[in-house]
Amino acid sequence: MSILTSLQPAAIPPEDEALRAEVRAFLRQVHTDHPAHRRARSWSGYDPEFSRELGRKGWLGITLPPELGGGGRSAFARYVLVEEFLCAGAPVGSHWIADRQSGPLILKYGTPAQQQFYIPRICRGEAFFCIGMSEPNSGSDLAGVRTRAERNGQGWLLNGQKFWTTNAHHCHYMIALVRTSGQPSDRHQGLSQLIVDLHRPGVTVRPIQDMSGDAHFCEVFFDNVQLDADALIGAEGQGWEQVTAELAFERSGPERLYSSLVLFDQWLDFVRLPGQITDAALRLAGDIMAQLAPLRAMTLAVTQKLTEGESPVVEAALNKDIGTGIEQDIPRLIADDLMSRPEGSVPLELLHTLAYVTAVAPSFSLRGGTREILRGMIARGLGLR
Repeated sequence: MSILTSLQPAAIPPEDEALRAEVRAFLRQVHTDHPAHRRARSWSGYDPEFSRELGRKGWLGITLPPELGGGGRSAFARYVLVEEFLCAGAPVGSHWIADRQSGPLILKYGTPAQQQFYIPRICRGEAFFCIGMSEPNSGSDLAGVRTRAERNGQGWLLNGQKFWTTNAHHCHYMIALVRTSGQPSDRHQGLSQLIVDLHRPGVTVRPIQDMSGDAHFCEVFFDNVQLDADALIGAEGQGWEQVTAELAFERSGPERLYSSLVLFDQWLDFVRLPGQITDAALRLAGDIMAQLAPLRAMTLAVTQKLTEGESPVVEAALNKDIGTGIEQDIPRLIADDLMSRPEGSVPLELLHTLAYVTAVAPSFSLRGGTREILRGMIARGLGLR
């Protein structure tokens, strides 16, 4: 079946939609006094206590098995949570990756001992994970990784470097894609995934400051890092298959639409004020909504596939490529509107939020796979290459 016909309309089941009111009430209670420019940092917002509170409410690992501390709910329940957190600008950066993909990856490929150790901690908001995929000189070309782990008498000896690693300086663990046999020229062969305790001797994490002044991307160095034998996830040499399945979780959800939503909502509040509505603003609001609505429908269709146990890799790539496009368009289009208005008429907080989102928007099409890599995957899915 072509990706053009594989996505069918889907709706959030009533029992999962019912979560929304409770989540909104909770966010109004704990998250009302944060200015918009801070809420716009939702993805990178580091707040361990907020994550632990979500764990206490049962909202982390909501799709994971109850016997491991999870909620046992469908992917649609997590969809509702993510949608509400991002639209409100909640600080989800601490637990984000562990909840979205590390937990499900360990559940699918990990040993029972790994599942028993890591998953309950993820669900309590006590174990934060980052993704060790990209490297210098390879970027989104994951098959070209050079970081290497070699077996020894104690387990695995790890050497190499990872790059663009989100929130590594705040995380306890990394799931790293590494080469355990062969050479980089072997491409997909000889790759494996390892869980790396980032507090082990020989691990160095260096944050990278971006144009906004924040530092959520990091570079991570491994210098003779000794890992135990049980650091391996899944089967040795099956890392490419595993990481491909993991990326379907990373690219599929509403998080690929809403990075600019705090800014959009703040702009809408401004243009609704007396004397601020214009024909151009009305057209702009309609144009943005006309793009977001079908993209949201696409993410729901991909979520339906996840609930059915499928791994919609190509569909998720399509969702991510188009979604990050509108995320990047929103600050540009809003800037055009605001700069056309009389000097001094635009609130400073709105301008502050616009400045932040504009500065970080180029990263939207970098994280989770660059546009060029995604379009290559889509082309193969359409049979064009």
